[in-house]
Amino acid sequence: MSETKNVINLEGRIDTNNAAEVEKMITSSIESHPGEEVAFDASKLEYISSAGLRVLMKVRKGTGKPVAITEVSPEVYEIFETTGFTDLLDVSKRLREISVDGCEKLGEGGNGAVYRIDDDKIVKVYKPTVSQAEVDKERSFAKTAFINGVPSVIAYDTVKVGDSLGVVFEMLRSDTLGHAIVANPDKMEAYVDQYVELAKTLHSTHVPAGSFSRIQDILHGYADNLDKWCSSEEIQTLHEIVDAIPEADTVTHNDLHPGNIMIQDGELVLIDMPEVTMGPPICDLTSIYRDMVAAPKGEGTLIAQSVGMPLDMISKVGNMFFMKYKGISDPAKLEEYYKKLGLLYAVNVVLVVGTGNEHAVMHAKGIMENLFRPVVLQNAETIKNLFRKM
Repeated sequence: MSETKNVINLEGRIDTNNAAEVEKMITSSIESHPGEEVAFDASKLEYISSAGLRVLMKVRKGTGKPVAITEVSPEVYEIFETTGFTDLLDVSKRLREISVDGCEKLGEGGNGAVYRIDDDKIVKVYKPTVSQAEVDKERSFAKTAFINGVPSVIAYDTVKVGDSLGVVFEMLRSDTLGHAIVANPDKMEAYVDQYVELAKTLHSTHVPAGSFSRIQDILHGYADNLDKWCSSEEIQTLHEIVDAIPEADTVTHNDLHPGNIMIQDGELVLIDMPEVTMGPPICDLTSIYRDMVAAPKGEGTLIAQSVGMPLDMISKVGNMFFMKYKGISDPAKLEEYYKKLGLLYAVNVVLVVGTGNEHAVMHAKGIMENLFRPVVLQNAETIKNLFRKM
């Protein structure tokens, strides 16, 4: 906890017999820590009655600020939820603790890894730097996508895994698409057909305004983060390129590679959803080109780990994906398409630096000197037109 937060412990039972005494204790603590934000640790709270709840409401009204109650047991949380207090106070349930020691790792990406914990369930374990708010956002995105017809899994439990947060999914007899292709190379084309179908379903799913962030807003934020490496004029050019991206009410995943797709009873479902936005399909196609076509030709170690496939197979699947998605059978025409997509990919790589991605930041100077200035800046008008037309 921060030095400006007064954490008060709630213990045992709080009911009509001791509510007045608990209120005095809380009042005394608040008075002895003037100006500090009040929070309650309920890890040792066994029960709370309506009398105890009224005490907490007095604190909320008295401070005039949101009051957080953390580490609430499932039994006590049910009391808060049933009485509607979860809508009035910031109540956080105590997380179940699990271990992934000895569990099979199904895949690993930029913000965490996925493990199978038993025959029925998998858990996505986030890196320790990922906050509860970010985990909750991804869960919310997955729910919104599912409600709007996008094949995606719904989490049913947030857990603690060591120093990290995890989300448990019920996934019977499931594996990543990447692993399935490696294990069954003779079925590669059939799997790619499903991959294309999933992408087209995503790109034709219309969602209400506000369901997800606009991709333009996200990319503008990334551009602003490049002030360490770019001049204000260069950043302005990037903003103008982003403004050329057409408005769309369809869904873009922005990390749609086979390592982020699970197979559940023969159906492909999305499991990794932190970067979902509203935007045109070309934005998703650019990220797929980045991971499945460009990366295997260059420094592909990280993408091989994320996708769960060897680089030559990633490249083969990537080419097959674009030929099927775009209906291109002539390799020469595919290369022409890639030249155009490559310019949009260059913008994508530059903006990834603005996300704070550790690997991208490490190579930021080279990206700016070898990709941004000679490619993106020199072809800015062409890139704007490609975003408008592709």
